[in-house]
Amino acid sequence: MSTPPNTIRNLVVHKLVKDANGPASVALRQSEQAITPAAQRLVDHLCQQYVARLGKGFGKFEEDEVSFPVPRLVRQHVQEQAIDFITLTGQMMQHLQLRAEQEALATGGYVLFARAQGEENDFLLVALVTEVVGTAINDGMEILDSVHLDMNNLRVAGKVDLTAWQKGEDRYLSFLKGRGDVAAYFKLFLGCNDVVTALKETQKLVQGLENFVAKTQLGHEARDVLFERAHGYLDELGDDSRPVSLDEVAARVWPDAPAQMREALADESLDLNGGFVPDRRAIKPLMRFKTTAPGWKLEFDRGAIRTGDVIYNKSNDTIVLYNVPEQLRRDLLGDNE
Repeated sequence: MSTPPNTIRNLVVHKLVKDANGPASVALRQSEQAITPAAQRLVDHLCQQYVARLGKGFGKFEEDEVSFPVPRLVRQHVQEQAIDFITLTGQMMQHLQLRAEQEALATGGYVLFARAQGEENDFLLVALVTEVVGTAINDGMEILDSVHLDMNNLRVAGKVDLTAWQKGEDRYLSFLKGRGDVAAYFKLFLGCNDVVTALKETQKLVQGLENFVAKTQLGHEARDVLFERAHGYLDELGDDSRPVSLDEVAARVWPDAPAQMREALADESLDLNGGFVPDRRAIKPLMRFKTTAPGWKLEFDRGAIRTGDVIYNKSNDTIVLYNVPEQLRRDLLGDNE
């Protein structure tokens, strides 16, 4: 999934120094980074990686600004303009150090802070990027180790939609959940309250599946197979009280091209959380049509169209029902038969 280039307003990279099961410290840069082409590519690539990742948590700032100081710092920088970007990020790093020390398995890396203007909204991105050793060849054709940033393995990151936050919207903060609880300290660092309503999240997941079907213009048979797979999997999770893995949803319901499904579910307009137990009420539309018109209501399974029990004629916009139950037949006929 590609995103347009972002207009970077402020950029700085600090460093969190920590080994697993060890203490944490920080190394702070004293001035902002120049917005060079390399810096632009870095920020754009991280934004693309962030958008494409499933399993993000969404929420808003905690109200307790003593235990969770980041919302206060952001307000002081963005709204009150009482602190500059270097002060903002330096104080955020001090709190990140505290939270990282509380998570034994957390490890350090370079922490990039970027305030940028996206296609529509002003945002603050915070991403922890680690180094990897690759291979390079110098001018003398010698093979050397080359240390560079691991751009394709974004483990820990968060994003504040500053425009939505200032408008007073309910969900403007997101973070990568990661695997297990290792990334939980980053959620605490950001001060994100991500209370998830299973019914709403399930409805958004169903909407994501419907968006995918519409975008790919699937035929009726392929669409019904996809919805049946999704319903079966989500119903099973709901029955066992197991949480949703969006990666697993993509692999189970569209196994021939799961990357396409992951892209649809990662659409930021959905703000789709992972990790919720599906609400089985919300998955019924995957298997059933239900509608109301003046004077009547109608509900039937998708399979009824395949069996011919329900036929929709789009040329005259009518629905024909077959195999009418005997009781309904008698009610309709009254005393005439």
